[in-house]
Amino acid sequence: MQYFLQGLTMGLAYVAPIGLQNLFIINSALTQTRRRALITAICVIFFDISLSLASFFGIGAVMKKFEWLQMIVLLVGSLIVVWIGISLFRSQVEEIGRSKPVTSIWKTFVNAFIVTWINPQAIIDGTMMLGAFRVTLPASQSVTFVSGVGSASVIWFIALTMVISLFSRHFTTKTLRMINIICGAVIVLYGVKLFANFITLAIH
Repeated sequence: MQYFLQGLTMGLAYVAPIGLQNLFIINSALTQTRRRALITAICVIFFDISLSLASFFGIGAVMKKFEWLQMIVLLVGSLIVVWIGISLFRSQVEEIGRSKPVTSIWKTFVNAFIVTWINPQAIIDGTMMLGAFRVTLPASQSVTFVSGVGSASVIWFIALTMVISLFSRHFTTKTLRMINIICGAVIVLYGVKLFANFITLAIH
C-alpha cells in the first residue's frame, strides 16, 4: 500500500499542473456536452497511462541494470524535477476559451494523442520522473507503484472533467494558478527526495 500511495501522489503531482493535457480537458468540459467531455477524458487517460508505462518500464528498466546510469539519471532527474516544480511557481495560466465548435470523436482521439505523445515536455518529464523513481523502488513493488500512477491519471482527469463541467462558471485563471502552485510544491519535494537518493547511492 505504501508504494501504491507513493505512486498515486506522484502521479497526481505529475498530471495536475495546468499543461497541454489539462487545458485540453478543461476546454472540452467548458465547451462540450458532459458525455463528450468524459469521452475526451477517457482518451487522454488512455494515452497518459500508455506514456507512463513506456517511461517507467522502458528507460526505468534499462537503468536498473547500470549503476552509473542510475546515478546520472537520479542527478539530472532530480534537478529537472525541481526545475519543473519551480517553473510551475513562475508560470502564467492562459485564459480558457469558452466557445468552440463540437469536434468529432476521431478528432478528439487524435488531439488527445497529440497533447500527450507529441508533447516533448510530457515525454521528457515522464521519462525522467518515472524512470528515476524506478531506480529507487524494490523490483517487487514496481507494478504496485505504477498502478498508483495510473490510478492518479484516472482519478484526476475524470474528476477534473466533472468538476469543470459542473462548476464551469466559477473557474478562473486564479483558481488554476493555485493548482499549479500546490503541485509545484509537491514536485519540488519529490525532486529533493530524488537528489537525496542520488547522494545515498553515490556514498555507497
